[in-house]
Amino acid sequence: MRVRVLIVDDEALARQRVRRLLQKEPDVDVVGEAESGHEAVTMIRALQPDLVCLDVQMPGLDGFGVLREVDGGPVPMVLFVTAYDEHAQRAFDVHAVDYVLKPVDADRFRAAFDKARKQRANAVAAERLGELLDTVRRLADGGAPGEAAGAAVPGPTAAGASVGAAPSASGRYASRILVKQDGRMFFVKTTEIDWIEADRNYVKLHVGKTAHTIRERISHLEETLDPRLFVRIHRSTIVNLNRVREMQQWFSGDYVVILEDGTRLRLSRHYRDRVERQVGV
Repeated sequence: MRVRVLIVDDEALARQRVRRLLQKEPDVDVVGEAESGHEAVTMIRALQPDLVCLDVQMPGLDGFGVLREVDGGPVPMVLFVTAYDEHAQRAFDVHAVDYVLKPVDADRFRAAFDKARKQRANAVAAERLGELLDTVRRLADGGAPGEAAGAAVPGPTAAGASVGAAPSASGRYASRILVKQDGRMFFVKTTEIDWIEADRNYVKLHVGKTAHTIRERISHLEETLDPRLFVRIHRSTIVNLNRVREMQQWFSGDYVVILEDGTRLRLSRHYRDRVERQVGV
């Protein structure tokens, strides 16, 4: 993933130093240089860089003035490169990636750029999750990615359904699941299930505040569920897409799926790509 960088400084030697340091990074495209704040505003709007290496004190319009001018449009990440340390708190307030003092040390700059690179990767991941949520909402409204709402989707036949899973009217996916509990038997509609939790050779069907336990393997049950409505997000978890409220980034590449009732479920890295493929992101 390449990072597009704009260098902004009123001193030619300072711009040259930053450019040379950036040229040592394999994933950087320096898209331009600006020698004033007003020029920087114009170039940011035109080029929409991912990162701006920005001096603080410049004649006419300083670095913070540049950020005020571009506010409301696409705002890039900002790495301040300056000779003055008294602006560090303001840099923190505007959520700058880092604050590097001149003369610029190569190792210090590389560490700051690594932070920008990671932040860029996180932003792309967040954007993909946003697209995923948009697709989830379309599915919840009855649509499907890449096809008209209600169109048939290939899947396991009724003959392949797990014991206790009743096929829908189309005969493709289960519309009800048989539950045996306290000497009685009853059906749970699949559309009423919030999420499903594996427990060895059993699964728990979470329906509101109630959990029904049936003897079934989660992988087998997954095959009987409509993939437009249900998606596996972890080796032990399947979630009803209609119940998803939002997703948040967590640790080590994992994410947290938050349901409408506040339930928090882990979306593991292994299943994230699978989720995206399944909903067509």
